[in-house]
Amino acid sequence: MRLLLVDGHYYAYRSFFAIRNLSNSRGEPTNAVFGFVKALRKMIADVRPDAAAVVWDAGLPERRMQLLPSYKQQREETPPDLSVQFPVIERAVAALGFHNVRLEGHEADDLIASYAAAARRKGGGDVVIATNDKDIYALVGEGIAVYSTNKTDTGGAKDGVLLGPAEVEAKWGVPPGLIPDVLALTGDAVDNIPGVGGVGTKTAAKLVREHGRVALLAENPAVIRNEKLRAKVAAAAGRLRDNLELVRLEEDLPLPVVLEALSLRPDPAAMLALARECEFRSLTAEFEKLAGAADKPVQGEFF
Repeated sequence: MRLLLVDGHYYAYRSFFAIRNLSNSRGEPTNAVFGFVKALRKMIADVRPDAAAVVWDAGLPERRMQLLPSYKQQREETPPDLSVQFPVIERAVAALGFHNVRLEGHEADDLIASYAAAARRKGGGDVVIATNDKDIYALVGEGIAVYSTNKTDTGGAKDGVLLGPAEVEAKWGVPPGLIPDVLALTGDAVDNIPGVGGVGTKTAAKLVREHGRVALLAENPAVIRNEKLRAKVAAAAGRLRDNLELVRLEEDLPLPVVLEALSLRPDPAAMLALARECEFRSLTAEFEKLAGAADKPVQGEFF
């Protein structure tokens, strides 16, 4: 079984900002819905999964808030024109055959990690994760890859690519398992996690390659030859330990939908109704043909 896990909020925001000024005749914004549908259909064409879920954020974990009360505090409110599209996006997700999953009090990346870990323990298949979340790259390994359409990863090609351990190491400068150590040093402006001042990704990767885990580096910064850098790491030792916990992904959360229930089951009639409601002309024409062929297998053509 190939399981596709999609970071819902990332793709919703990406779709919203990539396509602007799209609405139906009632004045309801539909740009994020359209972009999300196009993105999911492309993933299916590229990845060909047997099972799939879109995973949504559902609050901030208490353990991270205790470590850093300002965690994600700087994030702006969701644009109103995007907020009103979330229910329609979830309907589109279901119509395309995916499952919408969330776990109250937890972020999508932790739930994705828990699904990936459960699938790995079960064996007999692989997991593809569609996201741009830095933390997730730490999961890449045997049977787990990241799906990317970023031009820097695809070489400018339009098709998505799967990033395995070799590709992730080439991208980050360290093996996937050491990415949390790099992030502990650099921090993450998106999540409002402070790092060591003046330490970027390349410097952090070099430190980790030369000296190993950040926990050891925080205990013994004297191994760093550069005096200024050594002083910065020594001063941030406590922060580095907290950062390692902040970027650590949960891999044992309870799964809101069991793995066996995540089979991909598209519903052309439901997608046709939604395409008509949103007034997506090209998609309406496509799904009219598919919904009219109810006696034929649809998955191969549906995407």
